[in-house]
Formats: sequence, C-alpha cells, structure tokens
Amino acid sequence: MKKTLSTLVMTGLATMAQADMTVQNVAYEIDGKPFQGVLVFDDSVSTPRPGVLMVPNWMGVTEQAAEKAAKVAGSEYVVFVADMYGKDIRPQNPDEAGAAATAVRSDRPLMRHRVNAALSVLRDQADIVPLQTDNLVAIGFCFGGGAVLELARSGTEVKGVVSFHGNLDTPTPEDAKAIKMPVLVLHGADDPFVPQEQVSAFEDEMRNAKVDWQLISYGGAVHSFSDPYATMTGKAEYHPLVAKRAFGAMRQFFNEVLIP
Repeated sequence: MKKTLSTLVMTGLATMAQADMTVQNVAYEIDGKPFQGVLVFDDSVSTPRPGVLMVPNWMGVTEQAAEKAAKVAGSEYVVFVADMYGKDIRPQNPDEAGAAATAVRSDRPLMRHRVNAALSVLRDQADIVPLQTDNLVAIGFCFGGGAVLELARSGTEVKGVVSFHGNLDTPTPEDAKAIKMPVLVLHGADDPFVPQEQVSAFEDEMRNAKVDWQLISYGGAVHSFSDPYATMTGKAEYHPLVAKRAFGAMRQFFNEVLIP
C-alpha cells in the first residue's frame, strides 16, 4: 500500500506547511513470523533526515497510528510505525487489544526482541527514503511508551527515547544500568493506569542507574492524553492543551539529542 495524507490537521503539534505524506506498508519477518509496519515520510524532501521509530498504543498498526506518525514526521523526520503483534493480529476492540498487549508485556525479552527488530527495519529503509541511519530516536504511546523504555533498557544505542503516557514498570529495574541514551517521559499526573507508586519506582530506577532522564508530569491529564480518539472520561482521555505541550517537549528533546 502506498497512499498520501494531504493537508493534515496538526493536532498537538506546530502547524506545518501542506504536504503530501507518503504512507507505505513495510513487510518484514521476526523469527520466521510475518510482521507489517508502516513507513511515513514527506517524499518532497530529498535530503537525508533523522529517523523516528514509533511504537503505537495497544491497538497496534492502525490508520490512527499512521495519522499520528504523519504529524510527527512533518518534513523533518522519517517515521516507522512498528508492528509489535504480527501481521495477522490486528485488534478490533479494547478486549482484543488488551489480550495482544498483555501477551507481549508479560514477556519482556520478547518485547525487547520485537522493538529492536523494528528498529533494524527502520534502518533498512535508507534504501527507500533519504535517512540518517546513525541519527535515530524512538517514541511510544501507552503500551508503546513502555516498549521504547524496554528498548532503552535492552542497551540499544539510539539518540534518545520518549514515552507518552506509557507504563513505567519493568520486572528487571537493574537493567536500567544498560541505558545509553537520554530518556524523556511525558506523564499524566492523574493517570489511573500508571499510579504514583509506579512513577516513584521508575524515578528510583533511573536515579540508581544514573540515567540522563526527565519526567514531565502534566496536571489534569490522565492516560492517552495525546490521543484525539481517547474518550474514557477520567481514565483515558484526550487533553488538547497537554498534548500540545507534550509534543512541544518532544520536539525540544529531538532538537537536543539529534545530530544537527
């Protein structure tokens, strides 16, 4: 599949000039199992750009995930949306998404293996689109936020990782000593799915490992605050102002960690 998203409404991001965004399926395999992610970029730009590995929320690879990837990409980045479940697993409702996400979250070595494989796929896209393969970051949303933190804990070297309203827990906090890049966590202060106890444990984990980390806690925000499709009042709910602030923080972080 190759299609374009034109005249995007930049929810939570600075408005960009109108552009045709290419959205292209990318098939790949992990241990013989088929996966399919999505590559998103502005094909009017001919110069190599930094790459962003994006791990979506628990619904996986969807049109909504591609839409968010296009907003992140703009004319500045090439974004690859990772498939964490496999090509044949496309949740259609929260129950199915919960089952798929739980299967991966309950096996952290598997999660790390799949997110690292997706990062390798992103690097391989330099044959398709001008890409700075040594200038990569990773971002994730909800389930995906936890996944990119596990990418960091696995010792993989990228320029930085950003978690949006992601789970912060890990069964192996001592692995944070392997983190080689700056970490930015964007957290809803009232997120019922990531309680203060989990936040405090994460902070201790980062301190003990002497990681270069930041955690921004947004008052009045709950889970999924960056997702315009989140409508669970008081639990998982879109917050336009906080989304704007969070994406701004992401952009500032990118400007700091990526090679100019």
